[in-house]
Amino acid sequence: MENTTPGPRAGRKEWTALGVLMLPLLLVSMDISILYFAIPYVSQDLEPAATQQLWILDMYGFVLAGLLITMGALGDRIGRRASVLAGAVVFGAASVAAAYAQTAEMLIVARALLGIGGAALMPSTLALIRNLFHDAKQRGRAVTLWTAVMTAGISLGPVVSGLLLEHFWWGSVFLINLPAMVLLLVLVPFLVPEFRSAQRGRFDLLSSLLSLAAVLLVVHGIKEWARHGYEPLPVLTIGVGLVLGFVFVRRQKHLAHPMIDLGLVGRRAFGGPVFANLLAMFATVGMAVFLTQYLQSVLGLSPFRAALWSLVPAVGAAVAAPVAAALAQRVDRAYVMGGGFSVSACGFLWMTQVRTDSALWFALVGAALYAGGLVAAMTLANELALGAAPPERAGSAAAVLESGQELGGALGMAVLGSIGAAVYSREMADALPAGMPHAEAVRETLGGATAVAARLPDETAGTVLTAARDAFTHGMSFAAIGAAVVMAAAGVFSVARLRGAGRAKPPAEPAEPRAAVLPS
Repeated sequence: MENTTPGPRAGRKEWTALGVLMLPLLLVSMDISILYFAIPYVSQDLEPAATQQLWILDMYGFVLAGLLITMGALGDRIGRRASVLAGAVVFGAASVAAAYAQTAEMLIVARALLGIGGAALMPSTLALIRNLFHDAKQRGRAVTLWTAVMTAGISLGPVVSGLLLEHFWWGSVFLINLPAMVLLLVLVPFLVPEFRSAQRGRFDLLSSLLSLAAVLLVVHGIKEWARHGYEPLPVLTIGVGLVLGFVFVRRQKHLAHPMIDLGLVGRRAFGGPVFANLLAMFATVGMAVFLTQYLQSVLGLSPFRAALWSLVPAVGAAVAAPVAAALAQRVDRAYVMGGGFSVSACGFLWMTQVRTDSALWFALVGAALYAGGLVAAMTLANELALGAAPPERAGSAAAVLESGQELGGALGMAVLGSIGAAVYSREMADALPAGMPHAEAVRETLGGATAVAARLPDETAGTVLTAARDAFTHGMSFAAIGAAVVMAAAGVFSVARLRGAGRAKPPAEPAEPRAAVLPS
């Protein structure tokens, strides 16, 4: 449990260091979504096959998710500042390789290298907050900033991509990373002291491979299920991944220096926030796809305008996060987290009332409500989990937290996406006239219906598009109901499981040895 005893307060140098560390976090999270608008240009230039195009989009997220645990544990051993610097070098070099890739295969490899660099950067930036900010209130504000930057990066990715693609070629979406990485390499050695665990032990390669394979297989299987519906192969992939994950956990129990502290994961002040974060990302990622398609394919906004309007929910999140942090100083944070999840549930219920002819502002208000509630809950969950981790294990603890977020996002995309797709397919099957050409493509997705309608006579095309947009909006409503139910359950879980977790005095733990904090 978190120690709330006031520690030494951070000064200007620590806050400046935090600002520098937010640069890679922003870019790593932006790279998750920055290719959404660039992929048509990539396809035109490199002519990837359909499978290669999917790997170009997914490779970064797969490698990032699979290596988080390994890189978090490695950062605890070699030093978190060293991990950040190494990640910046790899991320910068991979950005150049991706920008100037001549073939689809080269771009896929570069995206994998970007995932390796991102996995080295993300856990260490969060872990360094635990080391730089010893005062609980200051650490809470720092974690609020970290959460806001991470979620903002995912929203900013398409906007930055759209701006760059209006003036430059598709490789510019990768080259934008370089100035920030150079700045990071120059400033971090002067602003951030080195932190590493004094009880490092031998790095277990087999555990690393097991964690990588388990996360990759589970996330890949869930995404394939979401993309193609139920098929035996994705289910088998998920099953194999879960078995490898079980073997990984069993192995950690018998290691003198495990990659994951299972005792820490079992604490309600850490394991509870990890699960709450997983549920939050379930709803965040699961509904993001619906909102983007609604703005573009239902309301007819251009990709760039849709990306700009999609930033409105981020404004709600930017307001909610500091408000939640301030409330948590006065009342038990479990109640504030429960309130955040309740607000998000109300936002999702609002989204069930969105129709094909609804005003733009109506959909954006609902999105701002659920985004604000989710970020408020996630901020407090991150703070509680990080405060519960001993300083020498902050890197691996941050990696577990972020791995849970990645898994939650994949689950949300699969479950909520499947709900929406099932409703859409059922309604379109009833709405289509008999013998219509390309009926299968129309029944599968709204994008397919739009593409087919472009080749049909105007009257038939209008009928198909109206039916497809109505069916998609109904599917979004049912997915929003599912998200609201999960958020209500998350609110109950937070209050029931985490009440008092942040205020109770922890059992005595050995202090981190002075040798673990090295001079800059």
